[in-house]
Amino acid sequence: MGIRLGCIADDFTGATDLANNLVRAGMRVIQLIDVPEVGAEGVVDADAVVIALKSRTVPAADAVEASLRALAWLRSAGAEQIYFKYCSTFDSTADGNIGPVTEALLDALGSDFTVATPAFPDNGRTVFKGHLFVGDVLLSESGMRHHPLTPMTDSNLVSVLGAQMEGTVGLIDHAAVGEGEETIRGRIGVLRAEGRRVAVVDAVSNDDLVRLGAAVKGMPLVTAGSGLAIGLPANWGFKPSRAAAQLPPAGGHAAVVSGSVSAATNEQVRQFLRSGRPAFSVDPLRIADDEDVAGEALEFAASQLADGPVLVYSTEAPDAVRTVQGRLGAAEAGELVERTLARVAQGLVERGVRRLVVAGGETSGAVVQALGVTGLRIGPQIDPGVPWCAAALPDGGTLHMALKSGNFGGPEFFTDAFARLGQETS
Repeated sequence: MGIRLGCIADDFTGATDLANNLVRAGMRVIQLIDVPEVGAEGVVDADAVVIALKSRTVPAADAVEASLRALAWLRSAGAEQIYFKYCSTFDSTADGNIGPVTEALLDALGSDFTVATPAFPDNGRTVFKGHLFVGDVLLSESGMRHHPLTPMTDSNLVSVLGAQMEGTVGLIDHAAVGEGEETIRGRIGVLRAEGRRVAVVDAVSNDDLVRLGAAVKGMPLVTAGSGLAIGLPANWGFKPSRAAAQLPPAGGHAAVVSGSVSAATNEQVRQFLRSGRPAFSVDPLRIADDEDVAGEALEFAASQLADGPVLVYSTEAPDAVRTVQGRLGAAEAGELVERTLARVAQGLVERGVRRLVVAGGETSGAVVQALGVTGLRIGPQIDPGVPWCAAALPDGGTLHMALKSGNFGGPEFFTDAFARLGQETS
């Protein structure tokens, strides 16, 4: 039997975030790193497959091309429904990539309508009257307004998405969602009759997402953050089960590699430093000056790994980030850090690290690709949106990884993650 749900995620941490919610709802999930060749499906031993792309901040045409390749593979593997997953803070620019990818997938599927909601109440992301809130503030007033690549200065998702699309965007508001599945379906019918291609859907609670999940049963394409994943598995009769999240036993050294500049990750780094644990700061300006920063980081880590988790980080406050970008340019600064941290991660694994936390979507993508990881089995949740995963290494061993979105996790996330892994796999 083919897979039930085929998912396309626009970054690596977002992919594990989505997979985590599907596992919690009872689905066995495999995450693939990039798109396999069509014809190489074999037997997929999972109820859902999530293909992780690195398409959030690439040119829109490249994001569309990669997403259509992912769609082709998922359809050839028998996926009954397609889920396009983007960030819960709707990270995008005036040109995309959420809108262009959505329209391309609709066209490829021969469908005329879909829904859009980045809501993830468990992590403080809610949508009301079409406006996205991060915690108690509008998206446009949150730390996302300072994002170096996708600054979000408008919280009205109807206007943000509408500016990226050729088709028009409507709204299914909280009053309709609160009335349940039939009312949502009725509102979908009205919007389709009006010629809308997408409806932004309000959701302020998990119950709203469960109601929406039931209402989109059978819809060829859904688009959302990871929150909607809690409402879809029940459409195929799945129920929460610990067995869906089972991973092999964990061992080896532990390390954290962090390239996120988000407020949440900044605080996690500060908390790790305050605890007195060993940490090495990566300076982008030293990398630009051709200093062997990765080599220094690995030499430092090698002397500390036997005593517990080691942190290698390039995480700065917004003012410091702007200073670096002013000298190097935003794209160049980001790529320098990603390449360096990916090299560090490779070296850490060579030195016996088998439990690895990576913070930041772009960093996670660079690390996973550098390690040659092609697939992940999704395991237990650490914090909302972040699970432990297991990847097979070429030597036959297992690498346990947690790919954390920069915005996710509490202040003690880095140390809590390793404690949780020990509880789940011992």
